[in-house]
Amino acid sequence: MPQLGVGIVGAGIMGRAHASVLAEHPATRVVAVTSRTRDSAEKLAVEYDASVHPDVAALVADADVDIVVVATPDHLHAETVCAAAEAGKHVLVEKPFTTDPGDAERAVAAVRQAGVKAMTLFNHRWVPAYAQAQARIAAGDIGRPRVAYARKNDTRYVPTRMIPWADRTTCAWFLSSHDIDLVCWMFDDQVETVYASAVDGVLRGLGVDTPDAIQAQCRFRGGGVATFESCWTYPDTFPTMTDSFVEVIGERGVIHLDRKCEQIEIATEDAYQYPRNLLLRTVHGVPAGAVRDAIWHLVDCVRHDREPLVTLESSRHVTAVLAAIHRSIASGRPEAV
Repeated sequence: MPQLGVGIVGAGIMGRAHASVLAEHPATRVVAVTSRTRDSAEKLAVEYDASVHPDVAALVADADVDIVVVATPDHLHAETVCAAAEAGKHVLVEKPFTTDPGDAERAVAAVRQAGVKAMTLFNHRWVPAYAQAQARIAAGDIGRPRVAYARKNDTRYVPTRMIPWADRTTCAWFLSSHDIDLVCWMFDDQVETVYASAVDGVLRGLGVDTPDAIQAQCRFRGGGVATFESCWTYPDTFPTMTDSFVEVIGERGVIHLDRKCEQIEIATEDAYQYPRNLLLRTVHGVPAGAVRDAIWHLVDCVRHDREPLVTLESSRHVTAVLAAIHRSIASGRPEAV
C-alpha cells in the first residue's frame, strides 16, 4: 500500500508533535502544512520537505493529502473538520472536538456523509493505567461505578506563556475535556445534568481574560455522579506542569489513578521536578507514548477500514457536557446536557 499523505493544519506545539509522530509511521508522510502565520508553516514544512498552503481550503484540495490533522486552537476546530470531510479527507482533530454543540453536530454530519474516518485525539485512553482501569471496570472488578473525581490542574505557565490563545478558551475546555471523555468511557454512560462554578481574578490580573478554576458536578443517566476540577493557577514552582488525578468508586471497589509523578523525580540545584513522559516522549530517538499510540491508531483505522476507538459521537457528548458546564457557570443553576 502506498504511503498516506498527511496535511497539518496548525504549526504550533501540537502540530509539530503530530508531524514528528506521523513521520515515524511507515505508512504515512507529511506532505502539506498550513498555519495562521506562514513563517511557522514554513519552519515546520521544511523539516519534512512538505508543501506550504496559504489556507485550509488549499490544503484540503491538495490531491496528495489523505489525512488532515487539525491542531489549531480549541475554538477553530469545527470549520476545518467540516472542510476536510467534505473534501473526502480522513480527519484527526485535537481535543476538544469543538467548543459549540451546534458545530459538533455539523462536523459529525459532515464526516458521516462523506464516509471518512475521523477521531478526536483523546489520547488518555492510550495511557496504560487508564486503559487498564477501564478494562477492570468493564470486567466488573469494582462493581458498577457510582462516583468519580477527576482533577487536572496546570501551572500558570500554560495560560500565560505556553498557549497564546488562553483567553479564547477555559481550563475546563482545555483540561477537563480529557477527563470527561475518560470518565464517560469508564462509566459506559453519558452525563445528564451539570452544576458548575468558576473562580477568577489571578489570570485576569495577569492580563488573560479567562477563569482561574472550574469545578463541575455531573449526574449520569444511570445515576452515577462525577466531579471535574480544572485549574490554571498553580505556581510555576510546582514540580510538574500538570497535576492529574482520577478516582473511580464502584459498588465493590475503588480505583485511584495518580499521574502527578510519572515514575521519575529529578532534583538539581535549580529545581525539583516530576518530568512528564506518559503522553509524549522520545525513546532512543523515536517518538513514543499515548499520543503516538493514539495517532497511529487512527492511521491504522484508515488503512484497514476500522472504526476508531474514540467515536465522534462520544466526542460530541463531551462538547455538550462542557457547553452545559459553561451555561451553568453563567446561570448559577443546574443545566441539562
